[in-house]
Amino acid sequence: MADPLAGVEAYLFDVFGTVVDWYGSVSRSLKESAPASFQDEDWGDFTKEWRKGYMEYTRRVSAGGPGSNNADIMHREILDEMFVSSKWVHLAVHYDDKKRTDLVNLWHQLHGWPDSSTGLHALKKRAIICTLSNGNVRLLVDLAKFSDLPWDVVFSGELLGSYKPNPKVYLGAIHHLSLPAEKCAMVAAHVYDLREAAAHGMKTVYVRRATEEPEVHAQIKSKAEGGEVDLVVDSFEEIVAHSVP
Repeated sequence: MADPLAGVEAYLFDVFGTVVDWYGSVSRSLKESAPASFQDEDWGDFTKEWRKGYMEYTRRVSAGGPGSNNADIMHREILDEMFVSSKWVHLAVHYDDKKRTDLVNLWHQLHGWPDSSTGLHALKKRAIICTLSNGNVRLLVDLAKFSDLPWDVVFSGELLGSYKPNPKVYLGAIHHLSLPAEKCAMVAAHVYDLREAAAHGMKTVYVRRATEEPEVHAQIKSKAEGGEVDLVVDSFEEIVAHSVP
C-alpha cells in the first residue's frame, strides 16, 4: 500500500494545542503570577474560558464578522470582557492595564509537547515545515524561540487576511509555497481544521493530543481504515517516519 504522505513536500502545522500545550502552560503561569489571595482561584477554568472566547472570536472573524486579525489584541479584548463578567469581576481590581498586558503575553511563552521540538527538527531535514496558525506573527516567532520550534516559514492569519477555517488562509499558504495542494499536508489536533484543508486538496494528519478533542480520538481514523484523514498519529516522530528524505 502506498504511503499516505507520499509526495508531500511541505507540512503546515496548527500551533495551539497541536504543537504547544496552551492549557497547561497558561493555567500554570496564571497561578504562579497570581497574588497570594488568588492562589485558590480555578485558573484552569479561567484558561479554558479564555480559550473558548478565542475560538468564538476567530470563528466570527473567519465568517466575515467584526474583530481584530491580531491575536494579541483579540486575547486582550476577551480578557477585558472576562474581567467584567460576574464570574471573574472580583479579580479585576488586581489586574490593571500593565498586568493585563502581562497576562496576554503569557500566550507567547507556551511549552511544546514532549515530541514537538525533536520531531520538528527531524522533519525539517526532509521537508519544508511551516506554521498555519491563527496566532499573529510576533506571537508565533516568540513561541518558536521559547520552545525551540525550527520553522522554515511562519504563516499566520494576520498575514493571510483572516482566521482559519476561512479558505483564504489555506489557499494563501499554498500559494506562497509555490506547490500544488496535494504536496502540502496540514497537521492539526482539530478535525475542523483538517476538513477545511482537505477541501482544498491538502493531505491531512490528525495528531491526538490530551487537551484537544479527547472525546473524538477513538473515532478519528485514517483513510486506510475507512476514515477521513490521511494519517493519525500520537507524535511528530510518527510523521517523520512517513516523510521522504
